[in-house]
Amino acid sequence: MEYRAPVQDMVHMMRHVAGLDEAIAQGLHPDLSTELVEQILEEAGKFAGDAISPLNRVGDVKGPKLEAGVVTTPPGWKEAYQAWTEAGWNALPGPDEYGGQNLPILLNAACIEMWNSASLSFGIAPLLTMGGIEALIMHASQDLKDRYLEKLVTGEWTATMNLTEPQAGSDLAALRSKAEPVGDGTYRIFGQKIYITYGEHDMTDNIVHLVLARLPDAPAGTKGISLFLVPKILPDGTRNDVFCNGMEHKLGLHGSPTCTMVYGDEGGATGWLIGEENRGLACMFTMMNNARLGVGLQGVAACERAYQQALHYARDRRQGRAASWQGEGMAPIIAHPDVQRMLMTMKGLTQASRAICYMTAAALDRSHSLEDPQARRMAHERASLLTPIAKAFSTDNANEVASLGVQVHGGMGYVEETGAAQHMRDARILAIYEGTNGIQAIDLVTRKLPLSGGDTVRGEIARLRAVAARLTREGSGEYGDAAARIRDAVESLDRATSYLLKALAGNAQQDALAGATPYLRLFGITQGAAALAEAALETPEDDAHRIARVALARFFAENLVSLAPGLADTVTHGAGFTEKAELALAG
Repeated sequence: MEYRAPVQDMVHMMRHVAGLDEAIAQGLHPDLSTELVEQILEEAGKFAGDAISPLNRVGDVKGPKLEAGVVTTPPGWKEAYQAWTEAGWNALPGPDEYGGQNLPILLNAACIEMWNSASLSFGIAPLLTMGGIEALIMHASQDLKDRYLEKLVTGEWTATMNLTEPQAGSDLAALRSKAEPVGDGTYRIFGQKIYITYGEHDMTDNIVHLVLARLPDAPAGTKGISLFLVPKILPDGTRNDVFCNGMEHKLGLHGSPTCTMVYGDEGGATGWLIGEENRGLACMFTMMNNARLGVGLQGVAACERAYQQALHYARDRRQGRAASWQGEGMAPIIAHPDVQRMLMTMKGLTQASRAICYMTAAALDRSHSLEDPQARRMAHERASLLTPIAKAFSTDNANEVASLGVQVHGGMGYVEETGAAQHMRDARILAIYEGTNGIQAIDLVTRKLPLSGGDTVRGEIARLRAVAARLTREGSGEYGDAAARIRDAVESLDRATSYLLKALAGNAQQDALAGATPYLRLFGITQGAAALAEAALETPEDDAHRIARVALARFFAENLVSLAPGLADTVTHGAGFTEKAELALAG
């Protein structure tokens, strides 16, 4: 089945959980109204469902082809991309001085989700370009901005991120690519990069590579890395010395070319420095932070696509006699409680992930739009805190939801014809690239919890506690034990946070790192439960969606967030395994 964007749910989450209504009322988006937001998303949903979604299966089955250094994308890919850029979708968040529409990150986040629900392989190309645009805006010279930004903002050209090398995965200190100054403001780039998504393709005339490399006199480690802009086609129209010499054969994302890129085999690729010498990692992190929220949205997208297909199948597939079934013959499997449990889990994890990603996007918008410097700083720190949760929680959920989607299909999920297996294969990479989810957990605990001496995370916990208190006051019996379960989860999160901050302050970093992943999960399910409760509380009595939102908030709190106290115990008492882990694994 083809994807259909759940626009009403998306708009509701944007307005009432991520704070869009408040931002519009404060004048942060003066040219925007909720009506316009809904109109834009309706049109985006149509394009995603009608133009991109039909390509998903084509990309998976046919994939791109590499011949003599030239990559041809799957049938229909180039035409769809050109129609997408001509409609202005790539320019949505870009600065107006370079042809963009200057619309909020939050609005673009919802669109990113749609493009990737329609096809993850298609949607990742614009994500990388948007990250490249952000890096150039923040760090490039005016000359580079003038030369490249307009064509990147419109989508006429695409961008890539070149970090990984065969010997340097997550550890960029091991990076070996070289950059030699020519003397005229350019550099000669030499080296090999692997896993470069859309490193070569036929959708655009030019590809702008952002490449990490070392200068001859650079200090060792990450302090000696610089960032360079290396275009496929040089300003004079000639081909640069950068070529694709191989494509990976991947578990999933078959529609997107993942390339090995070789720089300098014919004398050196021409590049230009972005930012300062030996400060490239700071520039690249601008792009990576943008990409991490984007990958979190890819997680939401994978969840939504897998859920929609499983729900459709469960309504049609008949098997057995369910206790609640009053019709003739076998019941549709959606009538069976265990299938209902799986589908409710899928929907709950999808909506919770969406809420966290949208909150992160809204915090980024506020960090750019608020006038008061203190308020901007607080918004920036909130976005920084939420980003690793948005990336890791959402992509972990993508793997779980896609797996449940296969389970709902039963044996038919294990064969390729239904498409359920593709969602599971495609989702698997999301927890790995743009910083593995273990790295996200480490980042959350060691870098984000200490922000402002712990005040940022304490402020977030206070927000969650306020939602639990509101649910206690305003919630009726239809919410069941949701208020109590969310209240318990918030206290569990508070307890685990205090433990980790104390461990970091006491130089017990091993203990803090051992608890990082369960802590991130604890944070995600607590934040997600509060968001679902808030979404339900903000739904009027006469809204047709109210019953579903209340039921989902209750299910999530009583069935998923009830794990929170156990996760907190793992954080606070589970680090002992590190003492004997190497010996145990050796045995």
